Amino acid sequence: MRIAIVGGGAAGFFGAIAAATCNRSAEIILFEATHQPLDKVRISGGGRCNVTHQCFDPVELIKNYPRGSRELLAPFKRFQPRDTVDWFEQHGVRLKTEPDGRMFPITDQSSTIVDCLLNVAETCGVQLRLGARIKNVESSMQNGEPRFELTLHDNSYQSCDRVLIATGSSPQGYRFAQSLGHTIIPCVPSLFTFKISDPRLDGLAGVSFENVSLTIIDSIGKKLRHPGPILITHWGLSGPAVLKLSAWGAKTLNRDTYHARLTVNFFPEQSREQLLQKLSVYRENNGKKQVHVDPPVALPRRYWRRIVHVSGVDVETTWTHVTRSAINAIVTELNAAQFDIVGKGIFKEEFVTCGGVSLKEIDFRTMQSRLCTGLYFAGEILDIDGITGGFNFQSAWTTGWIAGENMAGK
Repeated sequence: MRIAIVGGGAAGFFGAIAAATCNRSAEIILFEATHQPLDKVRISGGGRCNVTHQCFDPVELIKNYPRGSRELLAPFKRFQPRDTVDWFEQHGVRLKTEPDGRMFPITDQSSTIVDCLLNVAETCGVQLRLGARIKNVESSMQNGEPRFELTLHDNSYQSCDRVLIATGSSPQGYRFAQSLGHTIIPCVPSLFTFKISDPRLDGLAGVSFENVSLTIIDSIGKKLRHPGPILITHWGLSGPAVLKLSAWGAKTLNRDTYHARLTVNFFPEQSREQLLQKLSVYRENNGKKQVHVDPPVALPRRYWRRIVHVSGVDVETTWTHVTRSAINAIVTELNAAQFDIVGKGIFKEEFVTCGGVSLKEIDFRTMQSRLCTGLYFAGEILDIDGITGGFNFQSAWTTGWIAGENMAGK
């Protein structure tokens, strides 16, 4: 049996290794168009490689996938983050867990993961062909068995019995899938930051907030909400809460050309009335103190001074002389500040798209196409995407492993 793997990323390598491990007699050929395999692995996590996430319950794990959660439940019951950790440890790579659950190699070097995959693939007998750009993939049936003909850009040909397409978000991969009968869901960016031009944020790049609640209201009035930390940047807002909200709102925001109204609640665990009460008590006990000096709530001082200013309070005003309307304005800035999103920025550490091969056309028990026998898919080419934190790599490991085992005849 000859198996072709198209795409030398995380899913492609894991699929190739799984196939070679499952069927030692199979000929496994991995085609990578560039001369730099596993490039996304190499640059991910700021060069550290966020391999997976310490979420070992498949039911909880799927909640981190805006698209593909339902389809991934059964695959995660077969190969989940615990299996990923065990696999790498069996091959000499120990992972560590950070406080937020993200898992990295203990070396903090993505090259550790890259070298491991390259070495295991070589040991298993996977033939790695770099700079091998596929021009076309054709399928046929011969004596009731699938056959594939791959045409390379140098016009050479490669015949095989099974094909795994794991080309990530490459347009070429979508073209192959479409030519073999598959539907491609239009791709749009996921995991991005918000461009916001607002005087409340000017000059405050680097100021962060530990736990806020973000709400987007789109052009048709639909609300999307997500809690978590945020960070002021030179162009607007970033941080885990922004990235997660961008993932769930990827298609909505794309439809609205990345323009939306964003509401930020800096104190989601306190009501407006509780905040008003807190400011009133502080006012009674600190009447002679200037309002702008110190925040009466847990807020970065620089940002407190900014919202005091935009609420119309003069820098010399003391708490005794601050008006009720000004206090109301300040509280609104604390629990319902509104910003206009005017565009998106790229989250450079982990650029992800949503969209790809329609999930309805894939058998997730095997990762085989429901339309073309012998054709398999894994990784980001599918209409699956996860939030930041190692979840996108985990879906690549899982779908690649299941595809590899089943292609090889398990």
